[in-house]
This record gives sequence, C-alpha cells and structure tokens, in this order.
Amino acid sequence: MGKHGATHIVWDWNGTLFHDNAAIIGATNAAFAELGMEPITLERYRELYCVPVPKFYERLIGRLPTDAEWEIMDETFHRYYVEHRVGCGLTDGVPGLLAEWVSAGRSQSLLSMYGHDELVPLVRGFGIEPHFVRVDGRTGPSGGSKAEHMVRHVGALSGVEPSRTVVIGDAADDAVAALHVGARAVLYTGGSHSRASLEEVGVPVVDSLEEAVAEAERLAA
Repeated sequence: MGKHGATHIVWDWNGTLFHDNAAIIGATNAAFAELGMEPITLERYRELYCVPVPKFYERLIGRLPTDAEWEIMDETFHRYYVEHRVGCGLTDGVPGLLAEWVSAGRSQSLLSMYGHDELVPLVRGFGIEPHFVRVDGRTGPSGGSKAEHMVRHVGALSGVEPSRTVVIGDAADDAVAALHVGARAVLYTGGSHSRASLEEVGVPVVDSLEEAVAEAERLAA
C-alpha cells in the first residue's frame, strides 16, 4: 500500500488523467442535436459545467430537462462518447508522474464517475493500472455527485488516512467529494471547468498535473 502515514492521492479520470475534452464536447453536442438544441463550444461548456448534470443543462436551456429529455440526452451522450474517446489519450506526462509517485513509496488510487465496467478496461489498455492500489468507476445511475462514491472508495483503502489524502481532479465536485471524507483537494484547469469557476471553490488550482502532485505533497505534509 505504501509507507504508513504517507500522502495518498485519489486521482480523477475524465479531464484529469484522461484528456478527453474533445470527446466530451463532441458527445454533448450529439446529445443536444437529438433534442434540436444548438451546439456549444468547449469554452462555453467549461464556463457552465456543473454537477448534478441536469443542473448544467438547466444553465444552458433555462429550465431543467424533463425526465424523458434527460434519459435521451444521457443515453445519447454516452453512446457518442464511446465513439469520440477513441481519439483521446492520457494527459501529457501521466505515466511518468504515476510511476514516480509509486517509486517514492507512496500510494494512489483512481475514482471516476465514468461507468466502472467501461473504465477498468480503458485504464488497463493504457498500461497504467498497476500504479493504482484501487480503480473504481461509477456504479448506478449517471449524473449525480461523487461524494458518496468517494466514501466507499476511501473506506475500501487499507491503511490510508483521509487527513493525509488529496483528491486531484478537474471539477468542483471533486473538491466537494474530498471534503465529504475529510480529505484535501487540488483542482486542475485542463478539464471540464474554466480556471475562473474552479477558483470560486476555495482550494488550490493548478495548470498542470506536475503542479498538482507538488501541491498534494505540500497539503498533506
């Protein structure tokens, strides 16, 4: 598991370790097209994105989607995302960062709101699964918060202290989930949120994953 009492990192996947912005915006616009909505730019997406996801759609269209609309948009998004993600890869420097963290005797895990059955083979395909002591994806319906998933994830980690744990992600919800279990958070600007929206959260905000790791060490020291 790593040195007792050492800093543990819980990594986010989409928009953090996996640079899938192009797939996210492509799939989002495909879902919008199913309902006759206008496409949006990545910049607009990053300005407005939030969790729960139906609230994001409310920001865009001025009202919450109906249950029927949400089901169509959610199913369509995930169907097109699988097609678009093929062209996406890991964020620059990820394999080296993960390997260095393990080499230093520290532990790390991965928690994503991407479906578990889709996540695990994707992570395995990039050859980075051995760097994690645990890999968990979402179970149950999509669109909700990461907080309860974080409770289960951290609870399943042997010898990991929440107070020495840092969540690294690209969304405000990552910080909410960290707080929910008594951990710290560092937010990365390369994913789903703009820097301006992340800075409103009140946790450290960084522009690279190298900076995120350095900040995680400082926070949990």
